[in-house]
Amino acid sequence: MFISTAGEIYHLLEQRYFIELSFKGTAYHGWQVQPNAISVQQTIEEAVSTLIREKMRITGAGRTDTGVHAGYFAAHFSTSSNLIYPLRETIRKLNYMLPHDIAIIDIFPVRDNYHSRFSAISRTYKYYLSRRKNPFTRETSYHNFSALDVRAMKNAAAELLKYNDFRSFCRTSTNVKSYICRIMHADWEEKDDVLIFTITANRFLRNMVRAIVGTVLDVGYGKITVDDFKKIIEAGDRCKAGTSAPAGGLFLEAIEYPPELFSQKENR
Repeated sequence: MFISTAGEIYHLLEQRYFIELSFKGTAYHGWQVQPNAISVQQTIEEAVSTLIREKMRITGAGRTDTGVHAGYFAAHFSTSSNLIYPLRETIRKLNYMLPHDIAIIDIFPVRDNYHSRFSAISRTYKYYLSRRKNPFTRETSYHNFSALDVRAMKNAAAELLKYNDFRSFCRTSTNVKSYICRIMHADWEEKDDVLIFTITANRFLRNMVRAIVGTVLDVGYGKITVDDFKKIIEAGDRCKAGTSAPAGGLFLEAIEYPPELFSQKENR
């Protein structure tokens, strides 16, 4: 707000902004602010607050676990303060202030009813499994040199599209109202010495992708069959599923939003 010379109090209209970013999650305890640990959200909030000289709270598109990365992530905030225009100058200054493992891709105004989490249509994750020792991907892939039946793993992944209740792959301590998710794509591909699992859904439960990967790997090891995998899904019991795959191999790769959300970005 501001006070005029006549002593009248006016409230400045707030503008909502979207932030597109990427980060390497190795050094962070996930996206969300933690009481006794450093998070991606806290790091960005401090930088934005310093830049615009206003205490800022930023809302992210969702949570990521400790050590999980994002090739693409989105967040939003609202402020009545003036950002530095053109906005590319704000982006440049923030990238200078932020550590090397967080990068701001773009910042653009949106309508007040657009929300980085609730406006999302779908999200896509990729999990990277390296079959050969590589010192340059140690923190961004799961190094696993075991013999794997990739065809069986692909068959198990295909079964995911036939179900919508994924309680078996949800962290037990999570208080969620629904375990229903609609998976549109789930498959494994081989690229040289790397196995890549790609999964797209309208929403994901806490720890869901890592739990799925860990259980599908049990199929690949020959510990369980594809039929066993289906029974695990149907059981609705996290204890029946496999151990979660390590966090370092997981990337949030894409978030789909309604095209009109980007209208002000395109018209800048």
